[in-house]
Amino acid sequence: MPARAARPAQSSPNAPQNIPYRTTDRVLQILLRGDLSRLRVESVASQLGMSATTLRRRLRVDHTHYQFLLDRARQYRCEQALRAAWRPGKCLADELGYLEVNSFYRAFRRWTGVGFSAWKAQRL
Repeated sequence: MPARAARPAQSSPNAPQNIPYRTTDRVLQILLRGDLSRLRVESVASQLGMSATTLRRRLRVDHTHYQFLLDRARQYRCEQALRAAWRPGKCLADELGYLEVNSFYRAFRRWTGVGFSAWKAQRL
């Protein structure tokens, strides 16, 4: 009796079939659609069916880490929110999961190279 062929790993519908679906991509998908104020590494790991330690290890294999992916997701969602409509910094900070509005302002400056108030003045 012939041996059964191994089933291919599940992958994203948009991913090319010959490229493995990496943990990084799965984490980013969760972060981009989830509530960033509630998503911690433990909850993301749980959604992926693994421990936080395993998630961190797999992200290391992908040469990244959770905080970096969270920052990229926050940046992307901030850009999307500001393209759609103007929002005060406090509202954006809450939506993006920052506990302190000043942390959001520092991140915004890091992303754009300009402070939130200066960016607002340029756009409005």
